Amino acid sequence: MSASPKLYLNLYWHMHQPDYRDTITGEYVLPWSYLHAIKDYTDMAWHLESNPAARVTFNFVPVLLDQLEDYAAQFKSGEIRDPLLASLADRDLNNLSRERCELIVGSCFKSHHEKMMTPFAHYQRLFNIYKTLESESPKPFNYLSAQYKADLLVWYHLAWTGESIRRENKLVQRLMEKGNQFTLDERLALFKLIGELISDLIPRYKKLQKRGQIEISSTPHYHPILPLLLDFRSTRDAMPYAPLPHNNQYPGGRIRAEAHIKQARASHARRFGKPSNGMWPAEGGVSHAALSLMAEHGVQWAATGEGVLANSLYKSFETSDLPPRHDYLYKPYRVTDGSREITCFFRDDLLSDKIGFEYAKMHSNDAVRDFISTLEHIHSTTPAGEHRVVSVILDGENAWEYYPYNGYYFLSELYQALSVHPDIEMTTFSEVLKKCQEKVVQVADLPAVAAGSWVYGSFSTWIGSVEKNFGWDLLCEAKKVYDRVMHSNTLSAEEQEACERQLAICEGSDWFWWFGDYNSAMSVDSFDRLYRRNLGNLYHLLKQPVPAVLNKPISVGGGDPAAGGTMRRGQEA
Repeated sequence: MSASPKLYLNLYWHMHQPDYRDTITGEYVLPWSYLHAIKDYTDMAWHLESNPAARVTFNFVPVLLDQLEDYAAQFKSGEIRDPLLASLADRDLNNLSRERCELIVGSCFKSHHEKMMTPFAHYQRLFNIYKTLESESPKPFNYLSAQYKADLLVWYHLAWTGESIRRENKLVQRLMEKGNQFTLDERLALFKLIGELISDLIPRYKKLQKRGQIEISSTPHYHPILPLLLDFRSTRDAMPYAPLPHNNQYPGGRIRAEAHIKQARASHARRFGKPSNGMWPAEGGVSHAALSLMAEHGVQWAATGEGVLANSLYKSFETSDLPPRHDYLYKPYRVTDGSREITCFFRDDLLSDKIGFEYAKMHSNDAVRDFISTLEHIHSTTPAGEHRVVSVILDGENAWEYYPYNGYYFLSELYQALSVHPDIEMTTFSEVLKKCQEKVVQVADLPAVAAGSWVYGSFSTWIGSVEKNFGWDLLCEAKKVYDRVMHSNTLSAEEQEACERQLAICEGSDWFWWFGDYNSAMSVDSFDRLYRRNLGNLYHLLKQPVPAVLNKPISVGGGDPAAGGTMRRGQEA
């Protein structure tokens, strides 16, 4: 045992977007995958490339990587199936349909105005012009010239360009300095740059992995919540009186859960050379059965939220009292089921939520100082002869929209401070597992796992309300039809494969996340429509009538959640 105890820090950045493609037409319905690619995935790689001493773990959901590869293929073929992206390179903006005009204007002001529009006077001016027209005319599109649309498209994509690109790319710098009257050649040059950035992303992360600076983990392929696929009743571990969908079980849930895990393992191996050692289960959703299933398929470690650990300790030791938080949180736990074993890490909710919600409001120096001092306090309470493990886990893409300069100064200063700290060692989950095997880090046993997620330790964000349960019931009914048709042997092998993929998309967690009046009306409407479209496409691929109920909205939002609803806190504020 080392005489000088270390604090091992697992910084874990989760990268995820659901499948935004209409599988019937192949067209992208929403642009978020490619926009986060050129802003956040580029910057997050750059920060590690710029500080070789830093060590972190990234989680890439396979369905996101599927889309990034698809975008790269679109640029290579020249056939762009994302209408907003295609508009940037449209050679004739004079004769656009009203639908295309609405898409451009409706999309190109979707960003955090304070950090992504206000700093750019030319972009803000375009917004002011539109708002003036909108207040004075029921048909503002009639007054918008081709040059206006060209400038708007350029500025929207410039605003969604990573800070590292803005600081190093001459084209981006030249366009931002020019400010307006962008030419077709300039739009095409920016379009080409976007293609290059996206195409280079996976190779960049592979290089970081190869030199041992990062670990890359995975998630069940289309981001389903495994415990809910396995058993809706797992909801009641953390919510004893929660109403459940009318269907008490998701039909064939275990087979579907296994399929997502197997596909993720295979696609990760194809992209990165071998299956991932660990998984961030979708939404940190775990149960004893779900963890056991992952272990059965070779997953060595998983991670979830702090609330799950607290609930699991209550369940394991049948106690209503827990020791102080710092005595149980900062260590890995072993979960066993017969001969199967998996190590579980638990998120420090307070530190993770500070990055997600608080530090964007602070000067970067103060934010980094607060983060480091909190870690130092945890280290100072470490019992003699032990090494604490702190896992800071959060969304690696949505947070930076709310930081000045896309979090450039915060992340640069944070990595620098952590990489030289004498008592804090940046590490990865697999490196901690190795230290466990070497008896450097102690592993505790967790006899029972209370089912839950990283949000409040429960599944309340995805099930248990009228709208969310109705969404599940619609999926259950579609799955019953799927099972009947697939067993009928009336579809070809190719048709069956298309149906299976479409079902997998519908099983993702994101649709249920957005149902609820606490979310914004615009976001709820977008995801509600896409979910119902996906279910309708499933029926279409199965060659079955599409139920009329799918023509009606499931949920109507009206709230104003923090960070636009794209992120949640691990604990209620």
